[in-house]
Amino acid sequence: MHESKDGSGQDDSGTLEAIIDTVRYPLREPRSAAWDEVVGAARAELGRDGCCVLPGFIRPDLLEELRTEGVALAPHAYYRVERVNAYNIPLDADLPPDHPGRIVLERGNAFVARDLIPPGALIQILYGSPLFRRFLADCFELPALHEFADPLAGLCLNVVSPGMSHPWHFDTNEFTVSMLTQSPDDGGIFEYCPGIRSPRAEHLDDVRAVLTGAGDELIRRLELRPGDLQLFQGRFSLHRVSPVAGDRQRHTAIFAYNERPGVIGTAERTRQLFGRVLPDHLAAAGRSVRGDRLLD
Repeated sequence: MHESKDGSGQDDSGTLEAIIDTVRYPLREPRSAAWDEVVGAARAELGRDGCCVLPGFIRPDLLEELRTEGVALAPHAYYRVERVNAYNIPLDADLPPDHPGRIVLERGNAFVARDLIPPGALIQILYGSPLFRRFLADCFELPALHEFADPLAGLCLNVVSPGMSHPWHFDTNEFTVSMLTQSPDDGGIFEYCPGIRSPRAEHLDDVRAVLTGAGDELIRRLELRPGDLQLFQGRFSLHRVSPVAGDRQRHTAIFAYNERPGVIGTAERTRQLFGRVLPDHLAAAGRSVRGDRLLD
């Protein structure tokens, strides 16, 4: 485990340099030529199809530590196989008969909440880094990013066991940052449909085609490697992790940020993912505001 100078999980540049390949990704040199080159390439990829992978983000000598930390955390995940739809709205919602929200999927992935991840874990140090946030904000062309204030969902480990999958869905946030920490023996492919909907249109026919197996031409597939950083615009891109096979789980760290400070997840969604809520979630009820009118 690594720890910052003050032990708080907020890293200094030296700590970050010990974790990240800063020759390849110069997070200590904002606005340098090397910074502009990396950020420019990330912006171009995000502009093309809403997804960007920064390979080898974590130093190669730390990949085994990254993996073993995830293996130690995985038993603490909240496991519950659920019947869901791609919009994560109630299955009995009042929708037309042919609406893709009526197609029932099985969600078998599990989550380890942030309050169960030690302060010295690599993913916890990375998540709390102001330098990392500044870099991500620049890649997403945002003025700033803030930690998701949710004490459970700000940072989590997504666990997909053999025989399970993370089914087709849209994210509630416009952007997602994640990192595979352990590959499965087989399967567990990240599949996505870039820009299948927009802030102004749901494009229900396309979504239904993908969910019913008739829209393969809309799907792109990505085999991620441990230590690669993935930037993704999942609010408008339907996506899933295909079923995992073999004996080994698939582990992914999910780093949640927001353009506004102080944002907390809803109690209903938090209970669904983590099996519990905290006073912060109850106090935040009714304060969530969406920037669009899309189904969640």
